[in-house]
Amino acid sequence: MAPSTPPADADSGIRTLTWHGTGLHLIDQTALPGRLVTLDASDVDTLVDAIRRLAVRGAPALGASGAYGVAIAMLQAAREGWDADRLDTEIRRIRDARPTAVNLAGGVDRVLPFLPQGVAAVVAEADAVVREDVAANRAIGAHGADWILARVERRPLRVLTHCNTGSLATAGWGTALGIIRELHARGVLEVVYADETRPLLQGSRLTAWELDQEGIPHFVQPDGAAASTVLRGLVDVAIIGADRIAKNGDTANKIGSVGVALACADAGIPFVVAAPRTTFDDATPDGGAIEIEERPEAEVLEWGGIRVAPAGSRAFNPAFDVTPARLIDAIVSEDGVVEPGR
Repeated sequence: MAPSTPPADADSGIRTLTWHGTGLHLIDQTALPGRLVTLDASDVDTLVDAIRRLAVRGAPALGASGAYGVAIAMLQAAREGWDADRLDTEIRRIRDARPTAVNLAGGVDRVLPFLPQGVAAVVAEADAVVREDVAANRAIGAHGADWILARVERRPLRVLTHCNTGSLATAGWGTALGIIRELHARGVLEVVYADETRPLLQGSRLTAWELDQEGIPHFVQPDGAAASTVLRGLVDVAIIGADRIAKNGDTANKIGSVGVALACADAGIPFVVAAPRTTFDDATPDGGAIEIEERPEAEVLEWGGIRVAPAGSRAFNPAFDVTPARLIDAIVSEDGVVEPGR
């Protein structure tokens, strides 16, 4: 791991992952905002560890990581003389490193047909995953901004968002944060309320960092303040991302999302979900069929490695919750907007 300035693109923002020929340079998101460093994932163990400890995270970014991960496994197989069964096992380890976000498995599955053609063919398809995600995110930003501006009268807008859905969570630009960036570019954004978001405070560490980089006015607030902020009339629209969207429109997103949706429903303001088509999972009929990842207990029971709960206490630490389709006013993808709540 070494200090680095990752490549940036005017059309996509900070690039959280970059293929360097034998592996991935990844922004280590656990080090932000204090340090901007990268890690080199050139073997399966390093990549799986990076995924599990949230050094790389966000559904679209996980999809790209999974796609490139197949190439990493192939190169390691050649170096270490793996047989076909071992290669298959290691690829499956990448695919199953985190269960809730459908994009990780989708990225692996997309490049597998190219495996017989060699590493170059797999990398080329992974490159296509990245290009398509950036293009999808830009379209999401435009569709989402248009939909919101057509339905919310107040100007400038006050927006609440949950978790991190920007360039760090994608191949570039962002989903929910991409809509916020588009609103800011159009000059109609007043302020963003960014929930701090468990686990690992992705909102206060990552979303706030991205907003600060963009010069977008914002407040970081405790997750427990979100419903009150909405009900006090301080927010005009809530925009979040998704890690999996079931066939019926139920969405899985970072824990705390459903509470925001309930508050928005009571306050009568739009609750918007932004995600690329790769996050839609027609094989999952509804939210009840989505596997909810549970994170290590230490993330709740400790702070900075110091125990803050009694020795006999246990922790329940689900990383995601499911928002029913009836509470969602709009799901924005690169294809446009659907309104499941209607």
